[in-house]
Amino acid sequence: MEEIRLNKYLSMMGVCSRREADHLIETGQVQVDGQTAVMGMKVREGQQVVCRGKLVGAAEQKTPENGGRRKPARPRPVLLMVNKPRGIVCTTSQKDRAMNIVELVQYPERIYPAGRLDKDSEGLILMTNQGELANQVMRAGNGHEKEYVVTVDRPVTAAFIRQMEAGVWLEELGVTTRPCRARATGVREFQIILTQGLNRQIRRMCQALGYHVQSLKRVRIMNLRLGGLKTGTYRNVTEEEYRELIRLLQESEEGEESR
Repeated sequence: MEEIRLNKYLSMMGVCSRREADHLIETGQVQVDGQTAVMGMKVREGQQVVCRGKLVGAAEQKTPENGGRRKPARPRPVLLMVNKPRGIVCTTSQKDRAMNIVELVQYPERIYPAGRLDKDSEGLILMTNQGELANQVMRAGNGHEKEYVVTVDRPVTAAFIRQMEAGVWLEELGVTTRPCRARATGVREFQIILTQGLNRQIRRMCQALGYHVQSLKRVRIMNLRLGGLKTGTYRNVTEEEYRELIRLLQESEEGEESR
């Protein structure tokens, strides 16, 4: 194995996403050859990496190609669609005492969420052990669509929908949201499709326009739809869904490179 960044290695080995790996390294929870790792560090074959007290790549194998040297075995690819209930958090840190999504799913292999869905929201979240896939899905610059159904405390007006679609100035973040698509689906309910993922974006947008979100549910990420998946359960992405997801990711990556 040539030298690679430690956060990428942890992601490749199914420990966590690169973003979470950076947090673990920064907080001193990763050691390389017995020494506490630092941000930007690189690792090479033969080094011992320990994350949160557990040896990474402990399952090892010898191969003829590497001259009988021991080589960490990569985990088999996993991609799940989970219907997250309200009250569940999507971080594995200990800051919030609520149950996290990993504890909810209790999958027999190590997986982590690709992106976030705040504690008070529900609906579709992806969980995987494929670090590069998680990074591609989360990358805001690629403009991937995420669709939500939202209930608010006041009647949804045509003016409100127009303002949401045009972009809303968020004072606390100092940004105007990207133009998006939205439509009323009930007296106090609307559907919105975003291509960015600012922290608590929909709640902040509504609040800026004098509305308060009462319920928020994500029903789609790119081509993956929640459908009839029951709250608190998960399923594997089908081969057809996976192929289409990879096609869309490749298109967006090529589009970003050409800009």
